[in-house]
Amino acid sequence: MRIAVLLSLATCLAAQEISQLDAVIEAAIAKGELPGAVCLVGYKDRILHRKAYGQRALEPKLEAMTLDTIFDAASLTKVVATTSSILRLVEDGKIRLSDRVTVYLPEFQGGKSEITLRHLLTHYSGLRPDLDLEPAWSGYELGIQKALIDKPVSEPGLRFVYSDINFILLGEIVRRVGGMPLNEFAREQVFALLGMSESGYLPDASLQSRIAPTEKLKGATLPLRGVVHDETTRFMGGVAGHAGLFTTVDDLAKFARMVLRKGSPLYSSLTIAAATRTQSPAGQSALRGLGWDIDSPFAGNRGDLYPIGSFGHTGFTGTSLWIDPSTESYVILLANAVHPMRRPPITALRSKVASVAAAYVSKTFQPTASFGPVLTGLDSLIESKFAALANKKVGLITNHTGFARDGRRNIDAMLSGGVTLTALFSPEHGILGKLDHEKVTDTRDPVSKLPVYSLYNEENRKPNAANLKGIDTLVFDIQDIGTRFFTYGCTMKNAMEVASQLNIEFMVLDRPNPITGDHVEGPLMEPAQMSFVGCLPMPLRHGFTIGELARFTNDNLPKRARLTVVPMKNWKRSFWFDQTGLKWANPSPNMRSLGAALLYPGVAMLEFSKNYSVGRGSEAPFEQVGAPWIDAQKLAEALNGLEIPGVRAQANSFEPAASYYAGQSVNGVRFVVTDRNVFDSSLLGLSLMEVLTRLYPKQINLEANLKLIGSPETIRRLAAGETAVQVRQSWVKALDLFSEKRQQYLIYP
Repeated sequence: MRIAVLLSLATCLAAQEISQLDAVIEAAIAKGELPGAVCLVGYKDRILHRKAYGQRALEPKLEAMTLDTIFDAASLTKVVATTSSILRLVEDGKIRLSDRVTVYLPEFQGGKSEITLRHLLTHYSGLRPDLDLEPAWSGYELGIQKALIDKPVSEPGLRFVYSDINFILLGEIVRRVGGMPLNEFAREQVFALLGMSESGYLPDASLQSRIAPTEKLKGATLPLRGVVHDETTRFMGGVAGHAGLFTTVDDLAKFARMVLRKGSPLYSSLTIAAATRTQSPAGQSALRGLGWDIDSPFAGNRGDLYPIGSFGHTGFTGTSLWIDPSTESYVILLANAVHPMRRPPITALRSKVASVAAAYVSKTFQPTASFGPVLTGLDSLIESKFAALANKKVGLITNHTGFARDGRRNIDAMLSGGVTLTALFSPEHGILGKLDHEKVTDTRDPVSKLPVYSLYNEENRKPNAANLKGIDTLVFDIQDIGTRFFTYGCTMKNAMEVASQLNIEFMVLDRPNPITGDHVEGPLMEPAQMSFVGCLPMPLRHGFTIGELARFTNDNLPKRARLTVVPMKNWKRSFWFDQTGLKWANPSPNMRSLGAALLYPGVAMLEFSKNYSVGRGSEAPFEQVGAPWIDAQKLAEALNGLEIPGVRAQANSFEPAASYYAGQSVNGVRFVVTDRNVFDSSLLGLSLMEVLTRLYPKQINLEANLKLIGSPETIRRLAAGETAVQVRQSWVKALDLFSEKRQQYLIYP
């Protein structure tokens, strides 16, 4: 039985005012952009700003805005009421996000549709924005019937179309599965448990004097007041999944603090993490969570300062909510901008309010310190004085990237900490990370004098029993880059397999995925194509940290290893490497920047083409491609013509000092990432294949790159003339299944 916990405002009564917010909001009211508003800014459990502005009503008479004004929330209903109710059903095991809508609404699209609940929640169902309103109609059941048969305008997962129909259907799923209408379910399962006593549908007539009126409809003598503004919801009797909620700023503050508290006391932290991370289909530029907007054309209320990874929503009447876990702050702006008539959207005002709030919180509370510096697994082990390695004989698989936050090598830190370190093992590129060939031989560490056994010497890529003699714990500490064909992950897999056979404990000291843990892209590696550049059934860009990858790997071994992952502290899935505060060390001789690491999954898909350079040996490996047979300008124009989100191609020439075309000038393009958060590396790789095979059909042999691409079907589709976007769409179902399976291995929010 859940206990109703009132997230009280009592600790917030001494809220100060943010003067710049006064200036911004009052200026908008003076310009006639809205009659009035209530604004609240919160940080953790503190209220920093809580103030009413202007007028609640202009007609039929002036009424001053008050803090307890009740607003028609419009589309805030989608996240506060409907998404919250759906999440309750998910937690209770009554529905699954990956299920087709027809599982719960059998008559939807005649019982034949691939649209899933996740598609509805992210607005990638392909359904139209709204139901037809003319000729006028009425009745909840009729509205549902219309939604059930409304024809999609695109295939699911292909296009972002913000659609009220999605949430009308979700509201009906809550009714059927939850056993009561959405308004009752949300009241019992969400609002009552959070103490949101003034939130709900169909407000009582006794509250009318506190409700902000909205539009005066044509032919009416009075504006709507206490009656929902949204036409579709009004036709449906006032209750629907996309609109109909009425609420106050204080109730929304309780809701926002619940989200910042990672769901407490309503949900598990995993539920909130899933709802607020990107759930859009792989490679799409509009980033949506479950209900929540992260970065789409509708995310203007994020402002200019809150980072990608924060989230929120807006409502047509003038309402908005934005929450940023990184600063532990939130911004609520409630307005009735459609009173007494419709005006242009208040997008600019919402943006300015969010930016002022973000700047104030950042300057006042230095939020980066609120969660502390990122500590790697090695740093955590040092903090514990290597307690986990006490009385153990240790072998260490590492290279030059294995250093602590204080700059010490893991080797030196372990020896000085009393660890019995008996042998070292090095991956591709050797212990110093400087070699770029396949004959990395055994050596000796120049400082510790410990033997270094190579795990990348031609075909010898596993530790052997002789080198492991006397070792009872094998530790892995290497910085990976989050891409399937970067070989450090397969080195780890080989070592884990041997450790499981010899009953040796395997410990992974976790490190960040430098290109974030949020993005999952590219074709899955097919078992028949597995090799040392792709040894696991996962996408090209997998989104795992090296520790999470070890957990996934363990379930793919013939015999599971005795695996321990020492987690990081303070790392979040949305972090890029440059947000961790950790020092960058080139993971390999040609991986020289975070930008190169981001481009690598796409650019290197064609690296096995011997008549083509991916920039190895140049000043910018993996950031440029070229060949003597390429027309640089033509290639740049063709790639830019595809409008690949987040990247531009610039005509270029360069001269590699090593690898293919060493010492020769080649023509090609250099890539400039313009928005790394929407950029899809695998889409760039596909686009390169599409354009190169179209412009130069006899030059690129896609089959030669099969072990890198990992999917014969992908090559077949490209050869048949499908576009990059069409081929990527063919991956969606497999990526969705992988993403669902992937959840069990994730460690971090």
